Amino acid sequence: SRVLIPTPSGAQIPLSYVTDMSIKKGPPVIKSENARKTAWLYVDIRDIDVGTYVKNAKKIVEEQVEFPEGYSLVWSGQYEYMERAQERLRLVIPVTLVIIFLLLFFNFKNIQESIIVMLSLPFALVGGIWFLYFLNYNMSVAVGVGFIALTGVSAEIGVIMLTYLDGAYNEFKMHGLMRSLDDLKEAIFRGTAMRIRPIFMTVTAIIAGLLPIMWGHGTGSQVMKRIAAPMVGGMITSTILTLVVIP
Repeated sequence: SRVLIPTPSGAQIPLSYVTDMSIKKGPPVIKSENARKTAWLYVDIRDIDVGTYVKNAKKIVEEQVEFPEGYSLVWSGQYEYMERAQERLRLVIPVTLVIIFLLLFFNFKNIQESIIVMLSLPFALVGGIWFLYFLNYNMSVAVGVGFIALTGVSAEIGVIMLTYLDGAYNEFKMHGLMRSLDDLKEAIFRGTAMRIRPIFMTVTAIIAGLLPIMWGHGTGSQVMKRIAAPMVGGMITSTILTLVVIP
């Protein structure tokens, strides 16, 4: 059918006589943000973390897409939340380590033993990294929180071990038994042996308390699993650290 338009004289002419018309696909919705028109592209990802995906996507976009003048691109959504959380973690993690070191120093009144515990913490984190690799978990804010908790627990167990080692050493020295390197080794062996049962009880209690989280399902379980995973894996290497490396 033709669209007719009236003229001043009363005659009707087809609309095609006075204009050219065509149908083109345009935006279904016009949105604006910060006084600028915006278009949103939604992306669902699988088998990759948000940070890695956006990093790869940014590189490809920069290499293969040319934006007209006045156009800009912003990565938002979960990636934006992750960036904000990472900014906080960049502050929280160093502050946490400083607080742990200060508490160690106030406890031992000795900078050497405080440094021993601090330098041993990365070894305790190895088990958490292995367990994340085994579960195929990507690094995330929740995982970072789990590692912070693991650091605190490992430092606590290390403090208890060093306290017993100091006690055994002082006892040998007080009774005049610290006469050779073999006596020192015997004191270290006795101090360590006194902590075997309490350490295994502590580690068993922590792992047993966290395993139900690893098997859980439902709302929030994915986040809780990533907080608990570094703790479960880290407790294993933390035990080896406390019983072998520190002594």
